[in-house]
Amino acid sequence: MVDDKTVNDYFAQIADGLEHMGGNELARLGAVALRPVRRGIHFKADPETLYRVNYCSRLCTRVLAPIRSFACPDAAAIYRAASQIDWKRFFTVEQTFAVFASTAGSRVPHSQFAALKLKDAVVDQFRDAHGRRPSVDARTPDLWINLFVHQDQGTISIDTSGGSLHRRGYRMHSVDASMQETVAAAVVSFSQWDGQYILIDPMCGAGTLITEAVMAYCRVPAGFRRKAFGFQMLPDYDARLWQRVKAEADAKIRKLPPRLVYAGDIDARAVSATRTNCKQIPQARTVDVIRKDLFQIESLENRIILCNPPYGIRMRNLGDLDDFYRRLGDFLKQRCKGSTAFVYFGKREMIKRIGLKPTWKKPLRNGGLDGRLAKYDLY
Repeated sequence: MVDDKTVNDYFAQIADGLEHMGGNELARLGAVALRPVRRGIHFKADPETLYRVNYCSRLCTRVLAPIRSFACPDAAAIYRAASQIDWKRFFTVEQTFAVFASTAGSRVPHSQFAALKLKDAVVDQFRDAHGRRPSVDARTPDLWINLFVHQDQGTISIDTSGGSLHRRGYRMHSVDASMQETVAAAVVSFSQWDGQYILIDPMCGAGTLITEAVMAYCRVPAGFRRKAFGFQMLPDYDARLWQRVKAEADAKIRKLPPRLVYAGDIDARAVSATRTNCKQIPQARTVDVIRKDLFQIESLENRIILCNPPYGIRMRNLGDLDDFYRRLGDFLKQRCKGSTAFVYFGKREMIKRIGLKPTWKKPLRNGGLDGRLAKYDLY
């Protein structure tokens, strides 16, 4: 339970369709008064819970702390509202900042212009007080500021995550059309894999699904490799409390049993990327990663299979897309008896090409792809 004396309002951004699952995760981490909306969840938390959510959430992409709401009929209102915030409470003139904005459904022309108005208000305030201004760093700023304008109502927030939480820090190498880490974590969560069966991704790409599965099973916090968080810029930041929250989460980490998780791919670059990325998480260093054509595997019986098959961008020399999915369906049906497969379709029309009836389908966006995750019970 949070302490009512220190509770604050926050907004967790999350992929469309994952609001219910994300709400359950936030509740497990101690958040209260949850109110899901499209692509996000309003909640309340004390500082301890806020730190835990940012460090441990596998599904949320950002956690925003609203600091000012205002009527926003035009861009000038953004400048006025931002000028009324005492920005020196959050950062100094020597530090850097960045503004990211969303203005869909508002009369403000476009998000870049809105962000520029907020930026101008910040730098003007510092210039008036110090005769100089802080610099903007669009890649790795000390402070991320968020602006959201919808239907003539604006909200300015501090990003307590310090950049998107999907950047776990383990992906040293990538391949074409890699799956986003938060999406991979959702696939793992939907699979409910608990280590009772061997897990395999026979088309591992950069190994994101496998790495997220290992982190979830071994209870490795999603932010284990992140060097800093945005909440460290908040005026009430408690360094001792953060170190305690981190230590408590890290104490729950456990080892991966041998020969429990496997990965493979026909592409040598993918195999190399997966091996490198798995090495960034100590518990994943024992994952067996082999180079092998999926269709040369004799059988994958009594397994949990997670995979994100090629859908065009990653096809290269694999041949016709329809033929590939037909062969994949035959492989699952003929060589994977007793297994359960969770297949992510970046192109959802490929579900019909695989020739199998899914147990269920879930909408799951991956970047700009309106994909589907399908479950197949292979009797």
